[in-house]
Amino acid sequence: MDKGILFTNGSVFVDGEFAPRGTSVLISGGRIAAVGATVESDGAEVVDLDGGTLLPGFIDSHAHPVFGGIQLRGCDLSAATDAAWYLKIIDRYARENPDREWITGGGWGMPAFPGGIPTRQALDSVVADRPVFLQNRDGHGAWVNSKALELAGIDKHTADPPDGRIERDDRGDPVGMLQEGAMQLVARLLPPVTDADRYLGLLAGQEYLLSLGVTGWQDAIVGRGFGEDDATDAYRQAASAGTLLANVVGALWWQRHQGLEQLEELLHRRGADGAGRFRPTSVKMMLDGVAENHTAALLDPYLDSHGCATENSGLDFIDPDELPRFVTELDALGFQVHFHALGDRAVRNALNAIEAARHANKGSAIRHHLAHLQVIHPDDIPRFAALGATANIQPLWATNESQMTELTIPFLGETRAGWQYPFAALAKTGAHIAGGSDWPVSSPDPLLGVHVAVNRSLPDNAANPFLPEQAITLRTALAAYTAGSARINGLENTVGLIKAGYDADLAIVDADLAAISDSEICQASVRQTWVRGELAYDCEENR
Repeated sequence: MDKGILFTNGSVFVDGEFAPRGTSVLISGGRIAAVGATVESDGAEVVDLDGGTLLPGFIDSHAHPVFGGIQLRGCDLSAATDAAWYLKIIDRYARENPDREWITGGGWGMPAFPGGIPTRQALDSVVADRPVFLQNRDGHGAWVNSKALELAGIDKHTADPPDGRIERDDRGDPVGMLQEGAMQLVARLLPPVTDADRYLGLLAGQEYLLSLGVTGWQDAIVGRGFGEDDATDAYRQAASAGTLLANVVGALWWQRHQGLEQLEELLHRRGADGAGRFRPTSVKMMLDGVAENHTAALLDPYLDSHGCATENSGLDFIDPDELPRFVTELDALGFQVHFHALGDRAVRNALNAIEAARHANKGSAIRHHLAHLQVIHPDDIPRFAALGATANIQPLWATNESQMTELTIPFLGETRAGWQYPFAALAKTGAHIAGGSDWPVSSPDPLLGVHVAVNRSLPDNAANPFLPEQAITLRTALAAYTAGSARINGLENTVGLIKAGYDADLAIVDADLAAISDSEICQASVRQTWVRGELAYDCEENR
């Protein structure tokens, strides 16, 4: 007979608040059986929280775990921070893998290079005999060497694609950096990622996320798009084999150069591609690029290095005039739309489209969400709550670091720079908030994301917070990464809370989050992760 497992002797986060001291949690049969100070637990196995904190398992509302796992298994640059370090890793990887036709991977950061632009010559210095293709952390650009450019036939005469840019020197020659759609000029030549690569990438990504207390996520791109191979088969294989432990919603890629003719395929994929704990019920619409390479869509133009207005206000990857029609049809068919929207024009376009869908489809309550939200015009902040649109935030980006201070703020100007990542303003209006990482763009560690959401700074720059008036409370941040993300995944009655009847998806943190100071959040770490009542990660077993 299952007598259950009792979690006791620590803080417990329930329904957006920390429960009274002395609260224990009993689980049985993979579910939470009871929560309270007087839980009947005769014969139950006891898990001593040892003064730490019991949380619902974290749910990442915007991540790319298959791509992240593949990167972990390739030439992974994510741990490095400067150009010399990157080149050292690339050189070592190339020497350790002499039979690889291409050197591929990624994870480098733009701040490591002047103007955020690396050069082919630097790559040539360590790998000249084989082509190299390395995506940056945000996935919106790639660093390539001369051999890769040569194989792709890219030279000074090659035109920029409509949705991208080849960075060039003063003579017009490609420097080795490809922005947005220009990546495909080289990516089309890469050796195909195999089914085995994707499956092993998923397992590697899941293992890493479980170590951080993450028990579910929304995969922000499923389907062929944005240079990524389709991860659907990997999820189906893992679900069938019983190796997919997490609850996952897949966001099906909206082909930006097509229209409503793709609805039939999306409907087919929603009905046929789901398996077990994987449900492809969302649609990903990438509306713009990123601010650092001036492709995020702005209402007013970017500034130049002298503070003067340019003629560039970013890119609209989907026609804004057609967007309301597209979203209205998707909404009518029961699809959630997951928008990539960084610039204030992209945010407004997304909100306008949701508004059109709400008016056309009376009574619709589909949980559309906007991810990233770097710049929001103040007039649009109240519209999130009014339209029932969720703000899907990536808190780690709301910091004063070189990518912000050198590559972003000077080109936005003082006024727009103050409109960035307005978490507190959104929360004040009653907007639904979900928390995500965009891993492997940035760390998937929810506790680090929570730290930045609360402090508006990374631990090594605590004295210089970024727009500190936009900080949110610890409780709000934890709720965003748990109940908030469960809600957009349609699982708010199953996971995201520590409540009787809910799945026993839990994370044990080694610090008392109810008592520590905000500046200490980053020092906490996950000790154990439980999925449906089974221990899925234990730091003691992984030392």
